[in-house]
Amino acid sequence: MMKRSKKRGRLVTGVAALCLLCALIFTGSTAFSASVDLRDFDNQGKKIYEANDATPQIYMSADSGDRNLASFYELRQYPGSPPRIPHEVDLTFSGDETDCLSCHARGGYSQEFGKFVPVTPHPENSLCYQCHAQVLTEEKFVETEWKSIMPPRLGRSFLGGSPPPIPHSLQMRENCISCHTGPGAVVEIRVDHSARGNCRQCHAPAVQTTPLQEFVRKP
Repeated sequence: MMKRSKKRGRLVTGVAALCLLCALIFTGSTAFSASVDLRDFDNQGKKIYEANDATPQIYMSADSGDRNLASFYELRQYPGSPPRIPHEVDLTFSGDETDCLSCHARGGYSQEFGKFVPVTPHPENSLCYQCHAQVLTEEKFVETEWKSIMPPRLGRSFLGGSPPPIPHSLQMRENCISCHTGPGAVVEIRVDHSARGNCRQCHAPAVQTTPLQEFVRKP
């Protein structure tokens, strides 16, 4: 009888200890979740979730736009550089951050230009003219031998059928949805599974470009 009581006591003690351990783990994880935004991972990965929640699925799956990689790179001095502004704008800073974002924050169709508007991946950076400039002349300020780098090669999957890597850095381009979904996206890189949301669960950055050539200014 005493042996049974001891065994029963040990069992009760073990169960109580296990319950206490589970409670401590749950309390610790809850406290950690409350203090840290678990979505803020991998270069502000939460932007993807926020954009996915804010963008109607019918817009993300739309494919009626006709932007292509040729026109995409034509607006850039080199791959990864800020694109120039391809239309007339008032370059006098007015302090009104909605000037550009009125079109480029959400996209949509522009009656004025007869095209779908590309969406900016970083609407929180409202001083657009700090990086994006309008071309006012085709004449060169100084003659140079500037040569751009080759754009990244697409579709470099490591295995047949595996998700292709991200061929560019994530700085200022954390929000995949803005560039790869919707009618304003470039045709060659528009995805057909925008509803999945968490892009970087399968696609990982693997930046690769050709070696840079030494730049020499003309005497």
